[in-house]
Amino acid sequence: ISELAEKNRPIYDQLLEVRQILEKHYKDMQDIEFTIEQNKLYLLQTRNGKRTADAALNIAVDLVKEGFLSQEEALLKVDPEQLNQLLHPTIDPAIKYDIIAKGLNASPGSAVGMICFNSHKAEELGLKGENVVLVRAETSPEDLGGMHMAQGILTARGGMTSHAAVVTRAMGKPCIVGCAALTINEKAGTCKIGKESFNEGDFITINGTTGEVIKGKVPLVQPDISKGNFNLIMQWANKSRRLKIRANADTPKDCETAVFFGAEGVGLTRTEHMFFEGDRIQAVREMILSDTLEARQKALAKLLPMQKSDFKGIFQIMKGLPVTIRLLDPPLHEFLPHTEEDLASVAKEMKVDINKLREKNDSLKEFNPMLGHRGCRLGITFPEIYE
Repeated sequence: ISELAEKNRPIYDQLLEVRQILEKHYKDMQDIEFTIEQNKLYLLQTRNGKRTADAALNIAVDLVKEGFLSQEEALLKVDPEQLNQLLHPTIDPAIKYDIIAKGLNASPGSAVGMICFNSHKAEELGLKGENVVLVRAETSPEDLGGMHMAQGILTARGGMTSHAAVVTRAMGKPCIVGCAALTINEKAGTCKIGKESFNEGDFITINGTTGEVIKGKVPLVQPDISKGNFNLIMQWANKSRRLKIRANADTPKDCETAVFFGAEGVGLTRTEHMFFEGDRIQAVREMILSDTLEARQKALAKLLPMQKSDFKGIFQIMKGLPVTIRLLDPPLHEFLPHTEEDLASVAKEMKVDINKLREKNDSLKEFNPMLGHRGCRLGITFPEIYE
């Protein structure tokens, strides 16, 4: 376009005039295709232009400043998913990189880290300050510790409602699931992603916003909502909205994040998420495997101070704002290990017969767990759980 201004100023000026007419008519930034034949300007087509999240905010604000749109109309030009992208690290747009595979974009944001196949190892490396990407066939509650410490998660299987997808969205961590091009040989400490082979410890980058897996380290841009037009857009939204916003928050840390982003309460505290790590899940498993009331009460007594501490932390942070708490929702078998490797590890750790674990797993599985032994029905069978 700058060359056109030098070579044919009249046509350039005409194009700018047409652009202004089209943007005024469509009340949006336009992507215009044109050609010039025998010194005459022809328009081929026009459409609303594609834009990054930052550009969407800037365009919306500019259109208000120029009088094309009201604040309410400008808000409708911004896709909420684009706002979500601004809250997470993104890949530096100035960098070129090699995409080696794609999966489902389960949780937005980008992450760089060493490949790690084992959750316990990921947890250890994370505590040492290392950046890891947890790479698994799929995740389960046993992986919670490693998921917390990992920068991002990549799984070969699973959909948008899989364990990895749901948990990482709650954590605010980048995640790609259902990456069919990923095959893992954990015993050999290797994996293949697309046509590329990797050893455990090699670096990859994942883009949970697009579902792209990238070879090596790619520079990231950290979010900074204090800059640009993010806060202005949110101020406009606050003026117009009628709906109040509450967050899903299961821990005091989740509540701190919710308050920071302006939540007016907690709409759902999923109590089971308080138990998915470390010594907590151990106590839950003891409770599930117990055959007597006394044994269940003994296991539950270990959980009581942990849960009480969490609730106190949540209420203190929310400072009188409403908090809705849900009873145990998942089927009990979800707290138990599923793979043979995990079954063996848990059986050894808890000093129980692996066959007992298998039998308990099988006995707890239900044809339709959505209508099964959970929530209030679980409390009727085992009232001591909610006492």
